[in-house]
Amino acid sequence: MSEPLVTLRDVVKRYDDFTAVKRMNLEIGAGEFVAIMGPSGCGKTTTLRMLAGLEAPTEGEVVIDGRVMNDVPVHERDTPLVWQSLALFPFLNARENVEFGLKMRAVAPGARRKKALEWLDRLGIAEFAERNVETLSGGQRQRVALARSLITEPRLLLLDEPLSALDAHLVIRMQGVLTRLQRELGITFVHVTHSQSEAFAMADRVVIMSRGEIAQVGAPRDIYRAPANRFVAEFVGRNNIIAGTVAPVGPGFGLLRVDTPLGPFDVVADDAPRPPGEAAVFVVGADRVEIGREPRPGAVPCTLISEEFIGSVVTLFLEAPDGTELKVQAQERALAALDAGSGGAFHLSWSPQEAHLLPPGA
Repeated sequence: MSEPLVTLRDVVKRYDDFTAVKRMNLEIGAGEFVAIMGPSGCGKTTTLRMLAGLEAPTEGEVVIDGRVMNDVPVHERDTPLVWQSLALFPFLNARENVEFGLKMRAVAPGARRKKALEWLDRLGIAEFAERNVETLSGGQRQRVALARSLITEPRLLLLDEPLSALDAHLVIRMQGVLTRLQRELGITFVHVTHSQSEAFAMADRVVIMSRGEIAQVGAPRDIYRAPANRFVAEFVGRNNIIAGTVAPVGPGFGLLRVDTPLGPFDVVADDAPRPPGEAAVFVVGADRVEIGREPRPGAVPCTLISEEFIGSVVTLFLEAPDGTELKVQAQERALAALDAGSGGAFHLSWSPQEAHLLPPGA
């Protein structure tokens, strides 16, 4: 990571008896794209509001570019925030909305008009410069809001679920716009979102929050394939989470055997000592599970319960004899070859390398 532009140092935020953020420590590098995600009420928006200066931490320090910002007012921070609602001024046209930040800085009318038109052109909507924002489409208004935030060329841009109100096809397009701008400008982006697809598609690092605390920080691929604990495994992706106990005798060669209600399974061992009988939990991604009709050694017999069809990819939900629900995600044409839609019995398996062992107690 580059030198930190943002540091949250032992940050706590309380509202009366409720603690929204608990002892948070996080560094965000200059030029980094960081997404903060988690369920409703996890503290992600509160964290963003503290960065923006809309909330002051109860304890700890918010440091931006080496300066402690706890008591610095919003207008002195240069940390523009793109709201979920966009918060455009309905009585101004697109160009006037974009000019607003420069107007507050007493930039001459001609200079700010020129720069606003440049930013609208950069975002592909210069032709709508004189249009009232109320007449623009959702995607066009989104670009106006971005231009308004970026026209002052801040070092840090905050985004509060700015794509949540857009249609699905516009979300994909705006993801491309955001990532392109961030890379071209080298501005640090901190993006709060509920959407895993948004976070994983755009961010260099993802921060997963739960109940006011950071559950895991890492690159999207690392979080998806190697969740740090059960909460992250359940929150992210289509994971199968299987619990058991360490077997008295293992296979060796860097593998650990776990006895489960589904049978014994070998997983790649971690560095933590695992005595026989200790509880162990491992995770297997739904897209790493092999499915077939024929029984085979070590495979789990299952019955198809339902399926979720989302185009070329299908997720099957199956039930093992003990009632455990397992998930398989595969290409539709591969499942069509198995005649999966007809139901019946299936057998599931995976290699030890596809099973991620969670830390003890996680």
